[in-house]
Amino acid sequence: MGTRNVKDGLNLSLQIDKDCHQHGAMTEEIDGLIKVYKDEHVERPKIVPCVTSDLPHELGVTSRDVVIDKLTNIWARLYVPIKCHGKLPLLVYFHGGGFCVGSAAWSCYHDFLERLAAETSSIIVSVNYRLAPENPLPAAYDDGIKALMWLEQQALSVGADNWWTSQCNFSNIFLAGDSAGSNIAYNVITRPGSFNAGQAAAAMKPLSLRGVVLIQPFFGGEARTSSEKYLVQSSRSVLSLAASDTYWRLALPSGSNRDHPWCNPLAKGLDVELEDLLRFPIMVCISEMDILKDRSLEFVASLDRAGKMVERVVHKGVGHAFQILSKSQFSQTRTLEMMSQIKDFISGI
Repeated sequence: MGTRNVKDGLNLSLQIDKDCHQHGAMTEEIDGLIKVYKDEHVERPKIVPCVTSDLPHELGVTSRDVVIDKLTNIWARLYVPIKCHGKLPLLVYFHGGGFCVGSAAWSCYHDFLERLAAETSSIIVSVNYRLAPENPLPAAYDDGIKALMWLEQQALSVGADNWWTSQCNFSNIFLAGDSAGSNIAYNVITRPGSFNAGQAAAAMKPLSLRGVVLIQPFFGGEARTSSEKYLVQSSRSVLSLAASDTYWRLALPSGSNRDHPWCNPLAKGLDVELEDLLRFPIMVCISEMDILKDRSLEFVASLDRAGKMVERVVHKGVGHAFQILSKSQFSQTRTLEMMSQIKDFISGI
């Protein structure tokens, strides 16, 4: 037994030496999630399994993968409730992962979004966007815009595959996401050419955005908040301050710091032009044990002061990404609460 352990350790050391020899020194790492080497080689251990779009029929939701853009390999996974009455609202969803990891095919997102589609009686388009550091920001934002343009084509196409479009109310669209996905949803609606006021909004017809759902939005800043500095995280927490900083170093354009507006929308206060763009109701879901809690609360307060329609929901006793990564009964109860709140938000607009 001892000999085997020695051999296993030797093999692991040889593999590490081989990787270092092939790719140079490792420059960035988030344990178990991503390794970036000096020659820009990137490794992402398969810590979460990817699954096909198949779903048991009894769940009441059908799922299928569709191609959005072949050139950049952007695709989406659709979730469509089987039994529906009338046309359904459409939820465009962006997964989390610090812009650097994650997939619409991750089993945890597949399970969560199937349940969310059923609970909210909505069609969900889960966008699989390009990841940093190979594709730093604004690549993910561009992919979000491209997904909206694809949806516009689906809404206007005559004779298109109507297995889902015939059930979809394209004038009742919501953007949503968790963590980095929330950041993407936010930056998509505040970028020129999406759903903002004036000519761009008219150009997106028949699409009509009704609201935005931001779950544990991934924002940052050079100055630390109280929760970032002092909130004690469990060893099982999926987001530490060190990991957050690493994600931003990998995702932001070269030479940028965490006060870049894509990371910190409040670095210079809520911009006047930005105030004009944020004309949609926004729901912000905050986890009490999340290190990003205070930053999210500041974001909500800033929107509120600017007279924006913002709804704040705080989930007690849970941390970052609890709704997709925690299997405890307590977290599952909070997840059902979240789904019910999102349903009320969608149906109340």
